[in-house]
Amino acid sequence: MGSTGFVYHPIYLRHDTGRSHPESPDRLLAIEGRIKKSGVYDQLIRIDPPSSPRPDVERWIGRAHRSSHIQRIRESIPPTGQVYMDPDTPASHLSYEVSQLAVEGALIAADKVMAGVVAHAFCAVRPPGHHAESNRAMGFCLFNNVAVCARYIQERYGFKKIAIIDWDVHHGNGTQQIFYEDPSVLYFSIHQFPLYPGTGTERETGAGPGQGYTINCPLPPGKGDDEYVGIFEKILVPALKSFVPDFILISAGFDAHREDPLAGMQVSDAGFGELTRIVKASADALCQGRIVSCLEGGYNLGALGRSVEQHLITLME
Repeated sequence: MGSTGFVYHPIYLRHDTGRSHPESPDRLLAIEGRIKKSGVYDQLIRIDPPSSPRPDVERWIGRAHRSSHIQRIRESIPPTGQVYMDPDTPASHLSYEVSQLAVEGALIAADKVMAGVVAHAFCAVRPPGHHAESNRAMGFCLFNNVAVCARYIQERYGFKKIAIIDWDVHHGNGTQQIFYEDPSVLYFSIHQFPLYPGTGTERETGAGPGQGYTINCPLPPGKGDDEYVGIFEKILVPALKSFVPDFILISAGFDAHREDPLAGMQVSDAGFGELTRIVKASADALCQGRIVSCLEGGYNLGALGRSVEQHLITLME
């Protein structure tokens, strides 16, 4: 099949983080501008989420987040300006609605994959999600888009095993926390360490029935394509073969790029394409190619646009 879906809606631009915040609407505009200029956009299958959340999206968010968390976000929304859910995480007048629609973008992408409309999909959504814990917003994230999508796929389609691959330069503490005791979700993270949020050591491998289903690969600053590809080939690929997921989700942060201002890694545009190629090969071998990828970080606009372009080109191969 080989068709790749692209989830995007202009309403994602209306999550207003204020002037000078790194997680800005310009990030999506940079992605859209780059892939339109290169012609990649015309090769994608556009997946348009609705302009307002469907009635059941809050129920699905509740599969990964406590009701108290959802209520706190909803009730904290200001009539104007920004309110900070933590020192890094602003919310504005439309942020609750937009964050619901970001989750919904991932759910719709999964639906399209399952319906055979696309083989896989990339979700250009914001706010990002992988730092959001079950009862805590943090790190620019309000709801955990990928975590909610994992639960949705399990319940909506009856799949037992979901793999989440997180290559954002920051550890996805929220995704880890939500699934830490759950053997039905394999969470793999490669990230710079030490770095925000301070979690993700090799010793963090899950707890109780989830022991062994969390795999953290922390790396010191300065590592690039060779180190990332080596870890994917030596650690991730065998783990996926052993786990045999029914569906693969990617927390696709592009802030490990050598030009990103918030970290110190050296991954190139082509490097993100190679990581995508490895994951895609595993998905083709293990779960009929089923992949939904969701945007996380990436804060140099030029590098972000180019890296997402390589990610999409590789998915389309």
